[in-house]
Amino acid sequence: MGGDSTVESLAEIEEEKKKSILSSGNGEIDKRLGGGIPLGSLTLIEGENDTGKSVMCQQFTYGSLLNERSVAYYTTENTIKSLLGQMESLGLDVSDFYAWGYFRIFPLHLEGVDWSIEQMKSVLNLVANHIKIIREDIIMIDSLTMFTTYSTEDNVLEFLTRLKNICDRDKTIFITLHQHAFKEDALTRIRSACDCHLFLRKEQVGDRYVSALEVAKVRGAKKTTGNVVSFEVLPGFGLKIIPIAQAQT
Repeated sequence: MGGDSTVESLAEIEEEKKKSILSSGNGEIDKRLGGGIPLGSLTLIEGENDTGKSVMCQQFTYGSLLNERSVAYYTTENTIKSLLGQMESLGLDVSDFYAWGYFRIFPLHLEGVDWSIEQMKSVLNLVANHIKIIREDIIMIDSLTMFTTYSTEDNVLEFLTRLKNICDRDKTIFITLHQHAFKEDALTRIRSACDCHLFLRKEQVGDRYVSALEVAKVRGAKKTTGNVVSFEVLPGFGLKIIPIAQAQT
């Protein structure tokens, strides 16, 4: 009897743990994250162009929706149609979730406008206020780079502080950022402001390049820092994990 109750207790603990983390929908990625991203976290996905930042954002969107969580996606790089099409081409078809209202997309096109620093500060405040009141509990901002073009470092950090306060109210927020958006000392402050930090880079494997995801920081997780997973993005298939032995050759 005692053994059975112990097994049941362990199963309950494991079930509670699953409820407190957000799965990417990809087992290998979750494994490197120590199970997933803790709910209520502000997560920074950082990397240069074409390293897979948006794909990673979309992967977490897919995982969230599969786990019955609603998602709001703020995009500076896509229209609603192009984002849905892009995800479908990666094997992450979320069109039904969009049709049912569990997935909402908010395009933010800022190009072609002569922004002032004060105007952009107002835009950042509007975005933060909108995130605060919407019903979705998972938020994607892809990408923050467009905002930083017209913002001071202090304004961006103030925006991130507001996002962290919103996370304390049971929302989980992901932001993508190009590595070149700020100088290194400013990037250090931005990384410190986030609970989780995922870093993406390109690596050469034989005669081709693959993306490598490094887990730089995950709040509350043990033995995850420095974990790396390599992957390719294949049209019609999505993320294809590259085995460690193959990635190192």
